[in-house]
Amino acid sequence: MEVRYSPDKNGFKKMTTDELRQSFLIESLFVKNEVPMVYSDIDRSITGSAVPAGKELTLTASKKEMAAEFFCERREVGVLNIGNKGKIILDGAEYTMNFRDALYIGRGTKEVKFLSDDPDKPAEFYFVSYPAHKEYPSKHIKYEDAIHRNLGSMESSNKRTIHQYILPEILPTCQLAMGLTELEEGCVWNTMPAHTHQRRSEVYMYFNLSEDDFVVHLIGDPKETRHLIIRDRQAVLSTSWSLHSGCGTRSYSFIWAMGGENQAFDDMDHIPMKELR
Repeated sequence: MEVRYSPDKNGFKKMTTDELRQSFLIESLFVKNEVPMVYSDIDRSITGSAVPAGKELTLTASKKEMAAEFFCERREVGVLNIGNKGKIILDGAEYTMNFRDALYIGRGTKEVKFLSDDPDKPAEFYFVSYPAHKEYPSKHIKYEDAIHRNLGSMESSNKRTIHQYILPEILPTCQLAMGLTELEEGCVWNTMPAHTHQRRSEVYMYFNLSEDDFVVHLIGDPKETRHLIIRDRQAVLSTSWSLHSGCGTRSYSFIWAMGGENQAFDDMDHIPMKELR
């Protein structure tokens, strides 16, 4: 497990491109038959993936970073499958995971295993975890059971559908909220007008990009922004004081996950467009 430490606002302003990427960009996800993870001091999130291609993968705790006997001893996890059909086994209970299905894994779950139905066409599980103070039941949320919200417009190049999977309206969690945003063809902007939310942090994972395409992801103070070039199946960490928005070379999708003080999806500190610099 890789450990990341985030800078404060003053330190952030002095960082080079490489330093920004090393602090906030996660490039090492979706490696076949491995479970790469990044532990961040930003709300103690853990971001990772599992691509079981011919073998069963197990989510295990890192005792050095987590001081736990098993991963969910004091944590909850949100998982979303962006690959082919697979399965997740929680303490012997089996959940069939189709493309764009999600699974909430509650605190206290001792065994988490990932499998693919076809090793040549594996499932691609992406997950984000936050500390949990209480045990809530694990729950499978199928794509058709998510809340689907249509936002934006073609005129502003941000017509998109937000699929909300893990929110209080669907199931109880300690702090985790998670969903998927898909942009319409021809639309390239996400989360614009931009916002921050001082009460929680967020992780974005971009996908559905070709090898030559990328997203210019904006981070930092709204009046002194920086950017990261993010490619397919890479994730970016966002602090509570940083805006998070992006513009791609083509339409794309991204998974968002949040943790912090509350779970109200619309609790955002909006930034007037004229104030961005």
